[in-house]
Amino acid sequence: MKFPKGKVPAETLKKIVFEHLGARRDEVILGPSLGEDGALVKVGDKVLVSSMDPITGAVERIGWLAVNVNANDVATFGVRPSFFSSCLLLPENSTGDTVRMICEQIDLAAKKLGIAVIGGHSEATPDLDRPIVVGCALGVTEPGRYVTSSGSRPGDRLILTKGAGIEGTAILATERHNKLEEKLGKNLLNSAAKFYEQISVVEEAILAFNKGGVTAMHDPTEGGIAGGIHELADASNLGVKILEERIPIAPETLQICEYFQVDPLQLISSGALLISVKPAYVEKIIKELADHNIKAAVIGEFLEDPAKRVLLRCNGTASDLVRPISDHLWSALEK
Repeated sequence: MKFPKGKVPAETLKKIVFEHLGARRDEVILGPSLGEDGALVKVGDKVLVSSMDPITGAVERIGWLAVNVNANDVATFGVRPSFFSSCLLLPENSTGDTVRMICEQIDLAAKKLGIAVIGGHSEATPDLDRPIVVGCALGVTEPGRYVTSSGSRPGDRLILTKGAGIEGTAILATERHNKLEEKLGKNLLNSAAKFYEQISVVEEAILAFNKGGVTAMHDPTEGGIAGGIHELADASNLGVKILEERIPIAPETLQICEYFQVDPLQLISSGALLISVKPAYVEKIIKELADHNIKAAVIGEFLEDPAKRVLLRCNGTASDLVRPISDHLWSALEK
């Protein structure tokens, strides 16, 4: 079966990828699992958190995204990222200017987050038509001082920060600027392009974790908010009830998605954070985030039955929460 663009399907991960994981080592606390954003490895008296993600659908801010997307994955464990390495795969006609642009973006993003760039690799790769950056972020914590995506329990509330489709909005506003400008106007596109500045979830993840009551966190990347919710529910083997009217979606995102006829809930959403919280801690965390100018809303709760994943729509009807086959960014870029 030919894969759709984006992440390899979960069934393939379970049947093939997870069956070929090399030697077993006692230091591995958490290895590859559905819905998990990274790995946990015991190193001496500390725990190392590791994440890896490529940036494939963007060009203009590719280095910036590589740092932030991987740093976000570490932060979803409640751990501040400290180190970053990258593999730069470049088209054969690339020049030093391309390398400089990407490295300057990596440098800027890493400095902003207090991350050291510790190594990597770069090469001109045959048959590429755009650069690809594969990043790896690392963080260090104490044993037990973290959460995983599998920690949610029935009745836990689900908080979403910022809103849906943040990264996809920024990418489309820059990569398809000329196509969109006549219809949507320069002011809206300039505002949408600034969504890149919202990509990091490191501060909100650490703030929420330190406040207490957090049972799991996940950043919705490919597949958007809908995909991220499914991944979080998959990790904990739970169902979920989502209230459509509670999901924040910026006007810029709505208009760009309407233009391309794509679903904002299935648009890549780095910059948003899904937080599973014990009910007694919800208001404390919402207030803590608000005190730091981070918008957040309770969009649903987890259910005991893993087969029940429901979206209660604004018009009062209910439907199954869509599980994205492929991120709608790809559909938009092809139009």
